[in-house]
Amino acid sequence: MGERVYLTSESVTEGHPDKVCDQIADAILDRIYEHDNQARVACEVCVSTGLVVLLGEITTDCYVDFNQVTREVIDRIGYNHPDLGFEAKNVAIITAIKEQSPDISFGVSHAIKDSSIVGTQSERKTSNLTGAGDQGMMFGYATDETAELMPLPIVLAHKLARKLADLRHKGVYEWLRPDGKTQVTVEYNDNKPVHIQSVVVSTQHSEDVDLPTIRKSLIKDLIKPIVPANLLDDKTEIYVNPSGRFVVGGPAGDSGLTGRKIIVDTYGGAVSHGGGSFSGKDPTKVDRSAAYAARYVAKNIVKAKLAKRAEVRLAYAIGLAEPLEISIDTFGTSDYSNEELACAVRKVFDLTPDGIISGLNLRRPIYSQTSCYGHFGRTDNSLPWEVCDKTEQLIAALTK
Repeated sequence: MGERVYLTSESVTEGHPDKVCDQIADAILDRIYEHDNQARVACEVCVSTGLVVLLGEITTDCYVDFNQVTREVIDRIGYNHPDLGFEAKNVAIITAIKEQSPDISFGVSHAIKDSSIVGTQSERKTSNLTGAGDQGMMFGYATDETAELMPLPIVLAHKLARKLADLRHKGVYEWLRPDGKTQVTVEYNDNKPVHIQSVVVSTQHSEDVDLPTIRKSLIKDLIKPIVPANLLDDKTEIYVNPSGRFVVGGPAGDSGLTGRKIIVDTYGGAVSHGGGSFSGKDPTKVDRSAAYAARYVAKNIVKAKLAKRAEVRLAYAIGLAEPLEISIDTFGTSDYSNEELACAVRKVFDLTPDGIISGLNLRRPIYSQTSCYGHFGRTDNSLPWEVCDKTEQLIAALTK
């Protein structure tokens, strides 16, 4: 027997208060990008009972009705009745948005050539390259354990959350409400998933339904159709609304904020995370674009069968174009050293902000679709960082 370990990942539905915020922020970004794809956008959102607050820095030449976009998102999610304590047409919206700091703007627009010069704008030696919009570390990951090249727990958690929302939108169960969470714990043996240890589903519901009905319905129409039967047995623990009652939910039950679901958005806790969030940020913010690029690199490595698992780590400094670090960890699953793979990646991928933005064609309104159910491993859309088009180049770079 090999080493047995457990990995737990969670997901949330679009009615979760934090995800409401992410969806509003990305909808604002997309609406701006429909008219001005050179805009600088860093939009933060917070919500509470009957209230939305829009914050951040946006620099653009176009006009967007932020209030209208906000109400459209809330209505689409399903918060469209006063009984929910948060209703699209009646929610109060406070806007506190200003332009991007001129210091940050200069550093992004004119990458610094000589990092030893840190004086005034006139003293800096700059280039025509785009500089990173912030400092920090970004991670990307891929594993061959699923068709999505993602860890199984987060794949299942997202599928359960999406299906839970679908059951509500299609009216299969009238008692379902927008807020909900899912969680899956998988047992691994020698890094291979062998058993589902537990499944947790919590869903907001109406007053007129009892817990046995909720439990029976969701085991039948949600859990069993999604979770692989060969990994389920009578030892699998299944919890449906373990707190017993979940009537008050969404922003009426808890405040929400953009960027509070960064593990849900990425790899479910399977690997490291640099701490930066995605939604509401244009691609000059490397928190977002470099994390996408790192996934792109990792997925191509695994798809090329150069490793069974790959974690890609990038690091940037604000105002500088070239990454300060490009590191690869294949966890002993590759015939090549981590250094050899990192060298090949440097040859094949342009990981400057300009290289990432142009290579992945990121200056377009594609971000709303990422704001719920994960930014990676998606099969319901054609996100550019999920494309495996560099496999042959990576192999060639390693064999030269």
